Amino acid sequence: MPKIFDMAKAIKKLNKKEKDKTSDLVDLANELLSLLGTKAKATAVWEEENETFMVSIDTDDESGLLIGRHGETLEAIQTALGMIFRQRSGEWARIVVNVGDWRERQEEYLKNIARQTAAKAEESGEPQALYNLTPAQRRVIHLELSGNPKVETESIGEDKERYLIVKPK
Repeated sequence: MPKIFDMAKAIKKLNKKEKDKTSDLVDLANELLSLLGTKAKATAVWEEENETFMVSIDTDDESGLLIGRHGETLEAIQTALGMIFRQRSGEWARIVVNVGDWRERQEEYLKNIARQTAAKAEESGEPQALYNLTPAQRRVIHLELSGNPKVETESIGEDKERYLIVKPK
């Protein structure tokens, strides 16, 4: 019985620790947004199953500015926030930043591209290449097509030259 009680205390302590980190992260995000000259406000939640801090930025008229071309500004904000958080807390944490539902729409767009490319590979019998994808985008496509028994995916190349191939089985 004492072990269960100790475990419950440890979980409570962990939850308080994560709440404190989440609060600190929100403060950091809002400070960064203020330094960028925006009126946007951030909120954050800790997702236990993914061990990820999910930061949502709420804005009425600055979403395009904060997302940037192809999400580049959003990625930069995410990277900066992760680095600042690491420096201040002394711990590394996975942080995902989203503005509105941009990430969800982007993921659905990539899934559609994956399905279309798979259909083209099946029809033609030829491998189809997808270029200019980030590692995260390639991962979405790999995962989307992993359940398709008619095609397989492979990433080829190094660094900026890396691309994804969808080929029929």
